[in-house]
Amino acid sequence: MNEAFVPVGRQTAFERGSFTGSAKEYFGIWIVNILLTIVTIGIYSAWAKVRRKRYFNGNTVLHGRAFGYHATGGQIFKGRLIAFGFIIVMNVLAFIIPPAALLSPIAILIFLPWLMMRSIRFNARVTSYRNVRFDFVGTAGGAFVSIMLGSMVAFLSFGILAPFSSRWATKYVFGNLRYGDRPLTADPTIGKLYSAWFIPAVMVVLGGILFSALSAVFLATLSSLEGETSALRYAASLYTTIFGAFLIYGLAGIVYRVGVRNVVVSSMVLDGKHQLGSDLGRGRYLWIVISNLVVSVLTFGLMRPWAAVREARYSVEHTAIRFDGDVGEVLSSIEATGAAVSAEYMDMEGFEFGF
Repeated sequence: MNEAFVPVGRQTAFERGSFTGSAKEYFGIWIVNILLTIVTIGIYSAWAKVRRKRYFNGNTVLHGRAFGYHATGGQIFKGRLIAFGFIIVMNVLAFIIPPAALLSPIAILIFLPWLMMRSIRFNARVTSYRNVRFDFVGTAGGAFVSIMLGSMVAFLSFGILAPFSSRWATKYVFGNLRYGDRPLTADPTIGKLYSAWFIPAVMVVLGGILFSALSAVFLATLSSLEGETSALRYAASLYTTIFGAFLIYGLAGIVYRVGVRNVVVSSMVLDGKHQLGSDLGRGRYLWIVISNLVVSVLTFGLMRPWAAVREARYSVEHTAIRFDGDVGEVLSSIEATGAAVSAEYMDMEGFEFGF
């Protein structure tokens, strides 16, 4: 159990979230979404996302009240049209005027951070709790520095500096969130992020050694093959190495992401005094993801609703907040001032890409 979940002083105990949805209920929504998306050649996917988000938000409960999701399919569809329209225009210009292709990287560097910022802001503003909307006040410049440059730092350092990248990105995303008129802050320490990084790093190193050895043994086993079959030998060795790399990085990535989530959420504070907490078990979550994938594949995707509900329930039930003072009074105060702020939000394009 995370130490942050222990009551301190006059503060109340942590209030854990709960998830009230079921696989049976969600299956009906999921299968209709799939069929309509296929029939409309993908167009309905925007409305399908809204139905899915409303179901999961509406079944995520804190202190007896569920979260809300207020986006419309039209908003998300319009946002997608703008984003994909930009891509098409850039490709057409590059085809008609080849030198224009040189401008594409510059345009992307300008457009992508703006798209990230608008996507995060949109997701925040269409999410509510107790009739109070969330907001996001980050800038496109902040997205460029913290997310894009941070990702480049992690990549170029072969993951060694990934905790720094995670700190920059999470401080940008969660440190610029607002709940009504109340700010949220996030200040994960590098030491704790590196503690979350250590096990995945060991997994990558040991996994790399293991798959390299297996690839070498496999290559040696086929070394007697000559002529045309020698190509098969090298192809098999190559695909074994590629598969091993994807598997290792995938598993290590899940473990790292869960560790970072615990560190970041547990560092978050609402309105300077209400502490958030997260205590996901990395081994348990990894098992849930792997078993969900296996069951979904074996059932040709029909158990996907069960897997989604199972993962959501575990994540929600291991997330909590500890209010400083009487919970009812705190929430009533936020609701009284935050509702007015929420009413000022204007409709915006649905840039909803899950960054």
